[in-house]
Parts: sequence; C-alpha cells; structure tokens
Amino acid sequence: MSSLEGTLLRQVAADPQGLPEQLALFAVRHLGETARRTVAALPEGVAPREARAQVIRRGHRAATTEGAFVGGPFLLLIPAAFCAALLRQSRIVLELAALDGRDPTDRERACELLVLQGVHEDETAARAALDAYRPRPAGRRPRPASLWDLTLRMARLLGLITPNGSAARTRWTVQAARWLLVGVVFLTGLVAPLVWLPYMAASYDRATTRLTDRAARYYFADVPVPTRRRLEPATLASAGRALLSLLVPIAMVVAVLATDLRIAGSNWPVLGIALTVTSLVVGAVWLWRRTVRRRRERP
Repeated sequence: MSSLEGTLLRQVAADPQGLPEQLALFAVRHLGETARRTVAALPEGVAPREARAQVIRRGHRAATTEGAFVGGPFLLLIPAAFCAALLRQSRIVLELAALDGRDPTDRERACELLVLQGVHEDETAARAALDAYRPRPAGRRPRPASLWDLTLRMARLLGLITPNGSAARTRWTVQAARWLLVGVVFLTGLVAPLVWLPYMAASYDRATTRLTDRAARYYFADVPVPTRRRLEPATLASAGRALLSLLVPIAMVVAVLATDLRIAGSNWPVLGIALTVTSLVVGAVWLWRRTVRRRRERP
C-alpha cells in the first residue's frame, strides 16, 4: 500500500460518512498536479479524440487491475485496495478535465467529481456539501463494524454495488441479486481465494466504464450518449466467467466428497489441496488470458 492510499484510508476511517467529500478534496489536492503533468506529457499533435482515448484506456486498465486482485488472501486489504481504485478513477476524471483546458488542481474539480460519481445532482449541491464538510481528526484504529461500513460506502462510490449512482433507481430484485452474488463470491473466496479475480475485474470494468462515459460526456460536447442494452454481450460474458470461476471449486468439493478421497483418514486435507490447486489454476488461466488479450491489442 502506497503512502497516498494509506493516508486516505486513515482519513476516511475516522469519518466514513464524509467519504465522498474527503475523497474529492484529497484527489484534487494530491492528484491534480499529477493529472496536469500526465496530460502535458501526451505526444504533440495528437488528435483530441485520440488523447482522450489514451487517458481513458490507461486509467481504465489501471483501475480494473486494482479491482482484480481484491480477494482471497487479500480480503483484509479490501479497504486499502478500494482506496487505490477510488484514487485511480478520480485521476481519470481530473485528466479528462485537464484535456478540456480546466485546472485539475482547482477546488471546482472536486465538485464535478462528486456530480460524476452520483453523490450530488449538480455542482451547486456539491459545492454546498464541500463548504459544510468539516473533517474529523484521525483517532484510534477503527472497529470492525466501522471498517465494514466504510468498505460498503467505498463499494457504492466505486459503482460496484449501485453502478448508476442511486439505489433508488434500481429494482429491489436486482439489488437483492447483486448482494446475493457478492455474498456467494465472498464466502467461496474464503476457501478458494483466486475465484475473486474474474468477478472483481468484471465489476471494476463495468463501473469504471460508466464513470468514464459520464466524465467524457460532461467535459466534451462531441461524445455521443452510448446506447446500452439491458443485456450487453460483454456483461453476459463477464457474468459467465465469474459464474464459472465459482462453479469450478464447488465442483471440486462435490467430487472429493462423492469419491470419499481421504488423507490420514480425513477428507479435509484433500479438500484443502483441491481448493488450493483449483484456485491457483483459475487465477493462472484468467491472468494468462488477460495477458494474451493485452498483447493482441497493442499496435
């Protein structure tokens, strides 16, 4: 965990309710200048659309990678990983603002970030919230309940739980299905860690794509509104891979129990070996496929 992510985590752990405002101000203060330098370093003469695509592509890849490795043996590091992903998403927005000629270190960018994340409806409301916000001093180590609350708030802000920014606009059945899937993956990940890889990568990919779409339309007039179908092929494919990653270790458990394989008179050592090997194989296959895909996408 970098010092930047650690600093943010300590701040938001002291005041989970103020997470959106803290993140927005923190990102502008610590990443605004970085965003300005990144945009200034783009090749001269590159077309505006290509520059925009480069910023989105690079940031999207980084944010998705952050999400892919949240799971299994890293469950205790979820809050830190979420902080890293939130900062990476925020940096994409600041870089797009810089491409539009706006100062990424200006406090107004924090207002825009809150609007794009769906925290507030417009800049006026966001500005009022930032003016009223008073940070709390970092205290002692947060309790598990507070840390859990913070983790859920970060997941919502990332768009992992409520991608559209508002649970009110989503049917309760859809929300229940999302929570059920998260619970199943979480419980399975406790015994087969790397099954989280495809699920979290797909979740971050979807959430970051929606954020960058909103940001691009916000800052640039020539970006068309994407027409999204209820069931997109990419979403179905991601869901299929996530489901497969869950079914494989479950099938291994059933196979071990059905064949009654034992070591030293017990099924537990065999189950442990089977789950560990299956988890490593699922993770290795997923990483190999992503590496091959990235190589093919390079010019």
